[in-house]
Amino acid sequence: MKKVMLKTTLSLAVAMASSQLFASGFALNEQSVSGMGTGFAGRSSSADDASTVFGNPAGMARLEGQQITGGVAAIDASTDISDVSGRSRGSNKGDMVPFTAVPFGFYTNKLNDQWAVGFGVYAPFGLVTDYESGFQGAPFGSKSEVKVITFQPTVSYAFNDRVSVGFGPTFNRIAGTLESDLTLNPAAPTTNIKIKGDDTALGFNIGVLVQATDTTRVGLTYHSKVSYKLDGHTEVSGPAATAGALRSNRYDASLKIDTPESYDLSVTQDLTDAWKLYAGATWTRWSRLKDITVKNEGVVGGATGGALAPALIGTIKEDQNWHDTWAYAVGTSYQLTKQVVLRTGLTFDQSPTNNTDRSPRIPTGDRTIFSLGLGYEVMPNMTVDLAYSYLKEEDVKVARSNQLASYNAKYENSANGFGLGMTYRF
Repeated sequence: MKKVMLKTTLSLAVAMASSQLFASGFALNEQSVSGMGTGFAGRSSSADDASTVFGNPAGMARLEGQQITGGVAAIDASTDISDVSGRSRGSNKGDMVPFTAVPFGFYTNKLNDQWAVGFGVYAPFGLVTDYESGFQGAPFGSKSEVKVITFQPTVSYAFNDRVSVGFGPTFNRIAGTLESDLTLNPAAPTTNIKIKGDDTALGFNIGVLVQATDTTRVGLTYHSKVSYKLDGHTEVSGPAATAGALRSNRYDASLKIDTPESYDLSVTQDLTDAWKLYAGATWTRWSRLKDITVKNEGVVGGATGGALAPALIGTIKEDQNWHDTWAYAVGTSYQLTKQVVLRTGLTFDQSPTNNTDRSPRIPTGDRTIFSLGLGYEVMPNMTVDLAYSYLKEEDVKVARSNQLASYNAKYENSANGFGLGMTYRF
């Protein structure tokens, strides 16, 4: 028997459908509750608390003493699936995004008038979609889960009271799971294909912050791409793994993927002593994601397996062909009292997917997000932040087909986001 390399390309829609709802593709925005309140407008120019380690490392120069900022953002998403057709059969409940929480933590220390150091732990990318058993579109993705956690030591330098820069290398850990269910024979049970892998890789964030006038502050932040090679395994279970179709039901697997670089440019404008206005634009290079190819070593076709290997090659292969995106946000804050600040924001965020290659793993379109926030100074050195966001996406269509199945549907997505954070200064 001839040994072959089986290539299965799965959608990296694997990046956190629950959180992909609040950022382009599978990027996560939830690294700051104070920023969430303004729709992340002014993210690279506000420098309100220690979360500036991620938003703009140059902003550490504006923070006095030592600060610790931590919190969690939770996302409750819902999906309505309609206008379903295709050769495959099954249910379409649409509740595939579990209630998800995204934690984060940051620390900063201003050493003197020029130097500040800091550290951050956060999730820049991620996804979870988990459809019900018997989902009609399962041949094109029944479960996807990707988690990325980043550790970022950071340093900033202030040239003067107007201009500062910051830099932080990032140490990134990624782990992912992809599942699909194939029905090779309508009268037989389904065959489940599960791919798992992980890797660690390096990147960096860099930023500049300029106090252009006494009332206007401008920030620019660059988050680098990170290149991963996930190593793991592929498991095949069900009729295909037990009927002699394959020699083994477990194979060493590898997957190369780049998370994209992005630029964030934003402005903070003091209108009065109480009012601030924020605006920002973020560009993300999602065009790096042309496809996702999982390479499985040692797959051998057997007497009855000749049809299975081509089926895996022809049915799970999913081109992505994502495009670069822009996100735009405007927001404002009002200092109601000495202890209370109110925030609100509006965000327009493009989706990198297209109508041809969109799959059930990441069935999203362009989105509009409305946000509210509140900051309360519990004590002179402690602030608690609350935030709420409502997201509504444009309706999108999924149209996928292969040798064994086809699936067509309309998806209507929405989500509620909740944030709780605290900053302690000492």
